[in-house]
Amino acid sequence: MLGWVRKGQMVPEFEEAAFSAPLNKVVRCKTKFGWHLLQVVSEREEAVLQDVQPEEFHIKMQDPSFHEEAQLLDVREPEEITQASLPGFEVLPLRQFGSWGSEVTTKFNPEKDTYVLCHHGVRSLQVAKWLQAQGFKRVFNIAGGIHAYSAKVDPSIPTY
Repeated sequence: MLGWVRKGQMVPEFEEAAFSAPLNKVVRCKTKFGWHLLQVVSEREEAVLQDVQPEEFHIKMQDPSFHEEAQLLDVREPEEITQASLPGFEVLPLRQFGSWGSEVTTKFNPEKDTYVLCHHGVRSLQVAKWLQAQGFKRVFNIAGGIHAYSAKVDPSIPTY
């Protein structure tokens, strides 16, 4: 039982057989290690984790359906939120991870697009990677954080 694998983790012959095998059918392949029987019992989509530029995020936010279709998480501290914020974000301070981390998969939908924001994009990237590891399918880190959003999109948002 190999568990979940992705391309680039196995020898080429085995990988070719595994990724072209029909579901539940036993197939055989030969590698430099000998003959192998393998059966793919299920497939899953690779989770997406990518940066979204502030300008692109701003355009998405203009669509009224975006707020219904996406989840917005701000991982900055409460005192940072009072200095500058964007509408529609759920505040989950990274420093308080111990109080919200175990509830994130029940409080949020892992199937929905999830956007994560912080001050400069470092803390949000940490949380985005963690969300992906928890089974969230499509996670987006807002590149450069709220600081970049202010600088590139909306200068009325204070910088700090």
